[in-house]
Amino acid sequence: MLKIGVPSKGRLMEQTFEWFGARGVTMRQSGRDREYAGAVDGIDGVELVLLSAGEIPRELAAGRIHLGVTGSDLVRDKLADWDRQVAELAQMGFGHADLIIAVPAAWVDCDTMDDLDAVAAGFRAAHGFRLRIATKYHRLVREFLTEQGVAEYQLVDSQGATEGTVKNQTAEAIADITSTGETLRANDLKILGDSVIHQSQATLFAARQAGWDVEKRATLTRLAGMLGVKAGAI
Repeated sequence: MLKIGVPSKGRLMEQTFEWFGARGVTMRQSGRDREYAGAVDGIDGVELVLLSAGEIPRELAAGRIHLGVTGSDLVRDKLADWDRQVAELAQMGFGHADLIIAVPAAWVDCDTMDDLDAVAAGFRAAHGFRLRIATKYHRLVREFLTEQGVAEYQLVDSQGATEGTVKNQTAEAIADITSTGETLRANDLKILGDSVIHQSQATLFAARQAGWDVEKRATLTRLAGMLGVKAGAI
């Protein structure tokens, strides 16, 4: 069976089901809502695996699932050399969010990455330690800050409520995803104007190292035809 991993709950699961359903592939949870099991109708040889969005990159890289739907930000952050481990089959047009850097709105003279570099240098000189940036996207943020020439910082891990870390005084700035910016503004934060690290959306990926035998490749070809995507690069 060709295994496809899909987010196990929330709007992302619903929109994924809708996207496949519009293309003749019906997905549904089986049993009670809390059971992470599912079924697929409309094509034979496909098994639905319900996982958290954050687990899907790992399962793709390990080859335990053949296809997976998750945010492009998660794949790029969790997988080193991600394009060697997975192939991007389709951007799905929902789940949009930008990974950005935000600072306190009270920093009136800090509006760009160059400004942040200067603030970070001044912060270390004044306090004796590096400016803290809270995030869960360590790889993407570190690569971006290196490209921008920002050096005097340290990343602080945050797996939830990242916007509150500045008010809680566990960080001076944050790097997080946002759709509207409302939560940032509610926490007295502003987005630096040139700090968009990645524009994410829900994306269908294929695992390069999964067991692609003749039967599974034939199933993938049929599925790709229904979905209107090209799968020849796997």
